[in-house]
Order: sequence, then C-alpha cells, then structure tokens
Amino acid sequence: VLQDLSFAVKPGYMVALVGSSGTGKSTVINLLLRFFDPWRGRVLIDGQDIRRFTLQSLRSQMSVVLQEPILLRRTIRENIAYGKPHARMEEIVAAAQTAQADDFIRQLPRGYETHLGERGGNLSGGQRQRIALARAFLRNAPILILDEPVTGLDALTEAQLHDTLNLLMQGKTTFIIAHRLPTIEKADLILVIEDGRVVEQGTHAELLTNSGFYHYLYTLQSEQFAVSVRPEGGAQQPVA
Repeated sequence: VLQDLSFAVKPGYMVALVGSSGTGKSTVINLLLRFFDPWRGRVLIDGQDIRRFTLQSLRSQMSVVLQEPILLRRTIRENIAYGKPHARMEEIVAAAQTAQADDFIRQLPRGYETHLGERGGNLSGGQRQRIALARAFLRNAPILILDEPVTGLDALTEAQLHDTLNLLMQGKTTFIIAHRLPTIEKADLILVIEDGRVVEQGTHAELLTNSGFYHYLYTLQSEQFAVSVRPEGGAQQPVA
C-alpha cells in the first residue's frame, strides 16, 4: 500500500495526513499503532524500532480519537476511564470539564452513572465525541492520533470541538487525518499522500505557493463552501 514513504516528525509537532480516499493515510496510523508491521523499512520512536516494544508499552504512549467514537455499553464514567481504568472520580470529572462534557453529563438522569446504549446511541454525535475527547484528556498520552474527529458533525458542533481539540493537542505529538483542509492550516507538517507515496510536504502556506495537488484540493473545497450574498443596495460579495 505504501511505497518509499519516509518522513520525520519532531516532538510536539502537529502532522496532518491529506489525500484521496484509499491512498494510505489510515495505513500510516495502523503502522504507528502496530496493527501490522512493515515488511520493508522501519517505524522509529526516539530512534528505536517500535517492534522492540511490547504492544502494551507502545500503545500506552498513544491516545486515539476516531470519527466514530468507540463507546461501550457501560456508564459514562467507565467510558471516560477506559484508557485509565483506575482513575479517581475527580480526575474523570476534570477530564470531562476540559472536554466541555461535564455540563451535559450532569443533566442526564444519573449523571456520570448513566448507562450508554449500543455505540452511545442515546447521545448526540457531538456528545459522543466529547466523551471520546474526555477519555483522551484523562489518558494524557504524549502521542495523539485523530482520525477525522469532526467529520459528519454539524457546523456549530464542529466549530465548538475545534477549540477542545486545540487544547488537547497542546504539548503532544499529533497525527491528524483530515478531509476538511481548513481545519489543518496550523499544522507544523502536512503530508499529501497519493497512491501510497508522499507527493508533497510542508506547511499550509508553503503548499499553497507550490500550486500542486494540495493547492488544487484547498481551492476546490474553498469554492464548495463559498456562497454569495447581495447586501441591500450593495454589490454582490463572497462570504465563506
């Protein structure tokens, strides 16, 4: 799937993986998590081949937030503490507060002891994502993996979650898969992957000046989200 893919990430950097569906973005994440290993090449953390680590020790250094959160048919308290089972209640509440989930949790009939339905079906999409973010805040691992965490949410919820995500990413080495390119403009490194290869890499500003594939995708998305309004008595103006 991946061919001659090579890049280095500094501690604390935010790295965005961009490209069409099926080009290998999720494969990069799967290699980091060791869902499978490369048969050629290596993945290194602090200069050490990650195959030398146990899966438990490797994954204990990572938090993962997915587009569709994995929530269990347990209480909200247990779901937040999933990555840190012996966490104290005050730690769980603090994580929920940081993820801006505490208010809606306390409004539920049994608060933190409310049982979730299958895949958190008794919560809204934004609420489910905040539970997943609270879990990541509590775990507080140095490597954070975000797989399209706001895709499919309404515009208001997405905007609110961006502030929470920015807080979660502080001080962490972050890998984010994103289809909405405006969400990754502040990334330290953007890797554009096509057909299993990195075809472009750089910052948002650098890639826009190259007039390459990233520039094309960004322009295309900007046009899709642009609308036009005509103020009374005025000329037509574009509004993003």
